[in-house]
Amino acid sequence: MTNTVLILGASGRFGRHAAEAFWNAGWQVRSFDRKTDDLMTAAKDTHVIVNGWNPPYPQWETEVPRYTAEVIAAAQASGATVILPGNIYVFGKDSGPILDETTPHAAANPLGRIRVEMEAAYRAAGVKTILLRAGDFIDTEASGNWFDMMIAAKAANGRIVSPGDPQAMHSWAYLPDLARAAVELAERRNTLEQYEDVPFPGYSFSLTELADLVTIASGRVQKVKRLNWLPIWLAAPFWAMGRKLLEMRYLWSMPHQIASDRFDRLLPEFRPTDPLAAIGTAIRHLQIDPDQSMPRGKAHVPAE
Repeated sequence: MTNTVLILGASGRFGRHAAEAFWNAGWQVRSFDRKTDDLMTAAKDTHVIVNGWNPPYPQWETEVPRYTAEVIAAAQASGATVILPGNIYVFGKDSGPILDETTPHAAANPLGRIRVEMEAAYRAAGVKTILLRAGDFIDTEASGNWFDMMIAAKAANGRIVSPGDPQAMHSWAYLPDLARAAVELAERRNTLEQYEDVPFPGYSFSLTELADLVTIASGRVQKVKRLNWLPIWLAAPFWAMGRKLLEMRYLWSMPHQIASDRFDRLLPEFRPTDPLAAIGTAIRHLQIDPDQSMPRGKAHVPAE
């Protein structure tokens, strides 16, 4: 019997890669259209629901609880397993440097509390849930995430922008790998606990190390420049998104990495994409002109 997966947010970052990964693994893939589809009907006879819905920050307070309740109800009615991409917002400002499934959900800021409450709702509902917790996304195309919108946007000009301490260790997830892991966990769902909090180790490197990877991948020397937060501070009283960006700023100076122990026990044969290959794919749309005077792979440029 062919397994069936329903993808919510199939045009979004995680949903797009999840749809492709499940399709490549031989699953029947259904994409949900919020304009025309009914979730209860769409979820009927599905084995897995991938909740890739992620509204903009300013809409989290109203939209995340509503989406959570809808997905839980659909999973309860259909018996489907929910796969949920998690993040590290639940952990708060003093949670590093190693984050795993036992790290307390101590976030005190509004966005963090919304995620804490969302995860608690899935756990309390008793629906089969796999929460795959990852760091900042690295996509294969420009999709409006931190990496391509703010950090690597000026790489064509030889600059990587650091929103915080450029030496602080930071967690990253290459989306094709994250989606592939979701498929492998889905195929093992009957052996998992009712609620599984699975840390996805991905990559751990600082913005300075990221600049080195972009330098090697592009052939153009990258300097690290600190983000000027002043314009965002000044605009924040009139700009909801700016206020939310400031709220999450601490993650760029809090050294952290996601532990691999639990993930490696569940998927011992999983092999991630080489980070240099991932970065090379992520920046290819930037059309960076190589600096021919710099031998590839040799440069290390300190932060300004």
